[in-house]
Order: sequence, then C-alpha cells, then structure tokens
Amino acid sequence: MQFELLEPARTSILTWLEARGGTLDDYAFPSRLDGVMHISTRQYARLVDEWVTGIGLRSEDYGTHSLRRTKASLIYKRTGNLRAVQILLGHTKIESTVRYLGVDVEDALTLAEGTEI
Repeated sequence: MQFELLEPARTSILTWLEARGGTLDDYAFPSRLDGVMHISTRQYARLVDEWVTGIGLRSEDYGTHSLRRTKASLIYKRTGNLRAVQILLGHTKIESTVRYLGVDVEDALTLAEGTEI
C-alpha cells in the first residue's frame, strides 16, 4: 500500500531509520521477535495505547482504528471528496466508504447546498 508522507513525518522516519541502522528497504518498525518482519498489529495497538496514555488521554477513546477513521473523516469534512477518501482508505466500493464514514442524507444535502452552479 502506498500513501503520502508529509515532510515532517518523512524527516522523522528517516531520522528513525538512521538511528536504528535501517535502510529504506527495511520495515520502519521491525518485529521484536526476529527483527526481519514488521511489528504485529497487536504490538502496534499496544504502542498507540502507550502513546495515548503517555500524553494524558484516555486509551478507551483512541485506538488504531479510530485514528484511521478520524483522518478519513477530517479529509471528507474539509473537502467533501468522497472518492479521494475511498482511494486513501483502499476501499473498492464507494458504498463501503459511505458506510465507514457514516455519511448520511443530511451530509449530502449540506454539501449540495454549499455548491453553486
């Protein structure tokens, strides 16, 4: 899967790879167990939980999936571009994206009212 990294994130990843001795061909976050494969989704979830509680937020309110959904929802609310969000999420059907975001008739009407032709 490909996705865009903005400059601050790109700089952080390159700094991280340099600090741990990795290359761009390696996984950014290797497994603790063998160091060759990537970390598991469970380990990633544990890290997110640690980060969230580390900054004083309730871990019940934030998780790997809610962060993914939040980013997609923000992009949709700012742009109204459902197709772009569909591509970013990797959904094959626009209907899946609509359900995922919880887009309803009210959202569609609001977007339509704000668009003049």
